Amino acid sequence: MPLEHPSNDSAVMNSCNGDDVHHPVDNGNKKVFKIFVGYDPREDLAYEVCKHSILKRASIPVEVIPIKQSDLRSSGLYWRERGPTESTEFSFSRFLTPYLANYEGWAMFVDCDFLYTTDIKELTELIDDSYALMCVQHDYTPKESTKMDGAVQTVYPRKNWSSMVLYNCGHPKNKILTPELVNTQTGAFLHRFTWLDDSEIGSVPFIWNFLVGHNKVDENDPSTQPKAIHYTTGGPWFEMWKNCEFADLWLSEMEAYKKETKQI
Repeated sequence: MPLEHPSNDSAVMNSCNGDDVHHPVDNGNKKVFKIFVGYDPREDLAYEVCKHSILKRASIPVEVIPIKQSDLRSSGLYWRERGPTESTEFSFSRFLTPYLANYEGWAMFVDCDFLYTTDIKELTELIDDSYALMCVQHDYTPKESTKMDGAVQTVYPRKNWSSMVLYNCGHPKNKILTPELVNTQTGAFLHRFTWLDDSEIGSVPFIWNFLVGHNKVDENDPSTQPKAIHYTTGGPWFEMWKNCEFADLWLSEMEAYKKETKQI
């Protein structure tokens, strides 16, 4: 049986401890922006590189917090069995983001297979308090039948909308996202944001969830340059995807991460 869920911020955060807090010079006046990153043991390096790319460029205080299924299970916050369509360990646990943020302020969820090329402050400046959440509203149907290391590629409406979400955690509608609901609701209900009206879902430019192999850069249009690259079907940390588009940027970030952590 799952444990009763925590009733205060410290208890909630103990279930998913942040790896890093980055405090640029701000005279202590800015609130820390929480970024929850989906974590899968098969993609540990992808998580570390994603985290590094965020922290290195951030000019605002941010905390990067991995959503680790093992921690959530040991804390009694996650108990559903893994289904055949779940390609990662965070397929459903991602929707605990408002809960893990104690239903306060704005927080972000992002898959670990992202690479940030610019300051996360620019994304936070797009936040509009009138929405319950904001995301890139892709019209995307994958061409591949598999992704990453052979995981089945599923097709559904609003695919990839939930891969990078800015959550208005204090919005009344998002308080439905309890551990009980996340552990029992269907993928269709959660990934399509069915608990919200369409008017409560804000849009973010596609460059903040730039799908490798789908979105395109127009060399004559600077507004198409990606600010967050999403290696949605697989990135250079997998052998079969080592030569994918934008692989050079990811590999460069990996080298910088390893150098700074003295792994090379």
